[in-house]
Amino acid sequence: MTSNRAAVMPEIGTLEIRDVPVPTPTPLQALVRIEAVGVCGSDTAYFQVGYIGDWVVDGPLILGHEAAGTVIAVGDEVTTVQVGDRVAIEPGTPCRQCHECMAGRYHLCPDFIFLATPPYDGALVEQLAIDSRQLFPLPDSMSFEAGAMCEPLSVGLWACRRANLQPGDHVRVTGAGPVGILAAQVARAEGAADVVVSDISEFRLELARSLGFRTELAGTVPAERGHEDADVLLECSGAPTALAEGLWRLRTNGRAAMVGMPKQDVSLPLSRLNVKEISIALVNRYAHTWPTAIALVSSGRADVESIITHRFDLADTEAAITLAQRVPDSMKAVIYPGGLPDAEHPREVR
Repeated sequence: MTSNRAAVMPEIGTLEIRDVPVPTPTPLQALVRIEAVGVCGSDTAYFQVGYIGDWVVDGPLILGHEAAGTVIAVGDEVTTVQVGDRVAIEPGTPCRQCHECMAGRYHLCPDFIFLATPPYDGALVEQLAIDSRQLFPLPDSMSFEAGAMCEPLSVGLWACRRANLQPGDHVRVTGAGPVGILAAQVARAEGAADVVVSDISEFRLELARSLGFRTELAGTVPAERGHEDADVLLECSGAPTALAEGLWRLRTNGRAAMVGMPKQDVSLPLSRLNVKEISIALVNRYAHTWPTAIALVSSGRADVESIITHRFDLADTEAAITLAQRVPDSMKAVIYPGGLPDAEHPREVR
């Protein structure tokens, strides 16, 4: 491939399909032909408002970090993958030398290079060079779409680990978006006795029910004493009151994990939660999750393709990134930089 088309955001709210240089892999990098890229809410945020927390778009940017593809070239020192491998891509490359990296917390590396996080370009491109140690071969049974979904599945995995989920726990998941649905599947796979998913969207709750979960319409149970029915809370909605209300539902010694970057400060009744010794953990990305994510999918314990509702060609990237606002009853969009795989998947299908 001599051309290298990419969906470039030259400025906030604008996307253009451009040819960009074909990267030459360094000794430890591999060149990957990108086959599938999932759209994340962070892509939409960068496109529409230009920042998430302290990460601010200050120049042209290529979006996309949920990705899978095929290795088409490798650097001289690469030993973990070879040309022809179908791979899932872990989008963050650490320095591997700092205190956090040496302690195994490489996702907290101060020099972390994360795809589609300013100033680093992402995966909405036909060919991408990336550290080969961030690539994980896929079994033949897994599609590229499923490989790309290992990224949001990893968020769910890390949420369960941060909440110290134990077999037999009763789990409440607030927010039935893509991460919430996947976190619920992880909790079940890791031995939860019961998983309840809540949301305000009947469309999303129906998807949760179709996957075998009990559901609850958010806000229908009072957030007060007498309604404690969970050991673990996985807060995946980002709603301003969801964390505080969910904490009330936790039993003594309950554990909670709040997923993602909160949009505003959260007020918590700590003095009243103290008597139950509730533990609250924040979730910033993940570490050491890809092998487990691939095993969960390939074994059938996690159905990641269930959350995919729409597929797009690279030329329709803007439509994919704005899907949630245009189509409320949607979940996950996947973009194919090399073109949709077959005639059975026309643009913007459900």
